[in-house]
Amino acid sequence: MTTPTQTVLAINAGSSSIKFALYAAPALELLVQAEVSDIGAATSCFAVTTGAHPQYSHSFAIPDAVTAVQVVVDWLVEHVEASSLHCVVHRIVHGGAALRATVELNEAVLEQLYSGRRDAPEHLPQEIRLLETLRHRFPLARHVLCFDSSFHASMADVASRLAVPRRYHDAGIMRLGFHGLSCQYLMHQLRALETPRIANGKVILAHLGGGASITAVEHGRSCDTSMGVSPAGGIAMTSRSGDIDPGFAWHCLHNEHMTPHALQQMLMHESGMRGIAGGGDNGNGDMAQLLARETVDTQAAQAIALFCYQASKAIGAMAAAIDGMAVLVFAGGIGEHAAVIRQRICARLSHLGVLLDDGANGRHAPLISAPASAVIVRIIATDEQWMLAENARMLLDTTSAATESPL
Repeated sequence: MTTPTQTVLAINAGSSSIKFALYAAPALELLVQAEVSDIGAATSCFAVTTGAHPQYSHSFAIPDAVTAVQVVVDWLVEHVEASSLHCVVHRIVHGGAALRATVELNEAVLEQLYSGRRDAPEHLPQEIRLLETLRHRFPLARHVLCFDSSFHASMADVASRLAVPRRYHDAGIMRLGFHGLSCQYLMHQLRALETPRIANGKVILAHLGGGASITAVEHGRSCDTSMGVSPAGGIAMTSRSGDIDPGFAWHCLHNEHMTPHALQQMLMHESGMRGIAGGGDNGNGDMAQLLARETVDTQAAQAIALFCYQASKAIGAMAAAIDGMAVLVFAGGIGEHAAVIRQRICARLSHLGVLLDDGANGRHAPLISAPASAVIVRIIATDEQWMLAENARMLLDTTSAATESPL
C-alpha cells in the first residue's frame, strides 16, 4: 500500500480485539481499517478493509495478546511507510483520576500508565505493550493518548464518588465511566442531525455491544453513566457480570475459596449473558446466537430477557439523573443491528414517552421513533477510530502554531 505524505494511525486495543484505522491527514480520509478479533480463540481472525472493499481476511489461532500485537505490528511495518506516519493515536482504557484529557506521550505520562496498570488488568497491560512496541517501530511519529474515560470527567461528585471510606476517593478511586470515545462520537453525529436545542438537551446514549453502557448527557456533557470503576460495571454484558452485590464476591472468595484472579476471570469472561446461557457448547453470550436459540433454549431466553430488562432499567435511571429524556440513541453491535432488542427495551420505556415505529425499527432506519413519540429515538453507527484521529488532530493543531508543524 502506498501511503500519502502524512497519515494518522488510530489504534483501539480491547480485551479480546485490536482495531486500527489509517487516515490521510489533514482531512482524515479513511485509507485502511482492520481488526484482530477473538484473541485467545482458535477462530481468531485478522481482517483488513481498504475503503469499502475487503482486502485480506485470514482466520487462525491467536492465543494471546502478545501474539495479537505482533500480528498488527508486522502488518503495519510491511504496509505503512514510516516516514509518512505523522501520528499514532492510542485508545487507553483509562489513566485514573489524573489522566483524563488527550495528551501527547512523554516519559512522565508513560510512568503514570505503568503505575496504574494493575487497576485495569484486562486492558491496560495490552495497551501499554502495543504502545511501547509501536513507539519503538515508528520513532519518528508523534504518539498521542486518548482515554476512554475522558468524556465522563464532567460528571459531578455525586455521580462519580463511591460510597466507601474517603481515603479511596482521595487516592483517585472513583466511578470513571467508559465508552467515552463512542459517546463523544455519537454526540458529534447528533449535532449534525438535530437542532442545537435538541442536541444540547437531555440525551441518553445506549452503547450496546460486547460491552454495554448507558450514559446520560445534558448540554453536551456526561452527567452519569452505568459503568463505574471498571468496564465490568453497570448492566450485564456478553461475558461481563455488570454490577454485583459485594456479598457475592465475599461468597466466592470465602465459601468457594476462589483466588482474586479466578474471581476476576469469572466476572469478566464467564458471566453476563454467557453465564446465564450456560457457556461452553451453549454459546459465548453473543446476542445473535442467543436470539437464534431463544425459542428452543430457555437459558438463552433468560439471558436475553435479563439484558433487555437491565438496559431499560438503566435508561430509566439515567433519565432520572437528568430529569427527563428528549433523545435516545442506540449504538454498538447490538444497538445498531438487533431490532428485536431495541423493541423490547423501548417497550418498557413508554411511560417516558418512547414510542417506536416498528417498520423503521425493523429496517434499522436512522430514525426509528414514531411521529407520536415524545422522545426522538435514533440509531447511530459509532466510530471510535475516527474519534481517536479527530482528538489527535485537535490536540496537535493546538500545538502546531508553536512548532510550525501542522497535522
